[in-house]
Amino acid sequence: MVNDTHIRRDFERIGNWVDKGSRVLDLGCGDGDLLDYLHGHKQTQGVGVEINDERVIACVKRGVNVIQQNLDEGLAMFGDQQFDTVVLSQTLQAVHQTEHVLREMVRVGRTGVVSFPNFGYWPHGWSILRGRMPVTGQMPYAWYNTPNIHLCTLKDFEDLCQQLGLRIIERVTFGPHRQVKWLASWRATLALYRFTAGEPSSRGRR
Repeated sequence: MVNDTHIRRDFERIGNWVDKGSRVLDLGCGDGDLLDYLHGHKQTQGVGVEINDERVIACVKRGVNVIQQNLDEGLAMFGDQQFDTVVLSQTLQAVHQTEHVLREMVRVGRTGVVSFPNFGYWPHGWSILRGRMPVTGQMPYAWYNTPNIHLCTLKDFEDLCQQLGLRIIERVTFGPHRQVKWLASWRATLALYRFTAGEPSSRGRR
């Protein structure tokens, strides 16, 4: 069982969005922390997808169902609406086929949940003005060893959702220490979105 004192902030919010006993697919599941947390708190039936050998082994050791697969190759092994929730937690910026992965999320799941570091966070701009790529707590890598290939701002992601016909149900943003609501585009380090398939519409926020 995951120790709650070490739970990432987005895990707790995702837990609030997931129904008890529901089916969850976690893309880029890492060591299986999120699925372990959701199973312990919401008795979910979870499956993870992960490419890294060591992380797959870690999932197996803790009893998390995991499939070793590259997300960019798609989710063809899963049927339409097979899951209630499909999660892509702090992995969006590392996939190559961003549009395809987002479309697949709402094909195999009723709702999708995505979290990612906000490149619009104001210290990032200040760092670039000083001639340096930003390195912060949410983006701790140097430019030459970062796994992040598709960094974006809140508006970038929302525009992409509109382009793909994804309907945003809810958005939550966090700063370095707490949830951020005022001037989130500049002050948030981490964004968390819940969305579903549907026609483009005004963006729902709570």
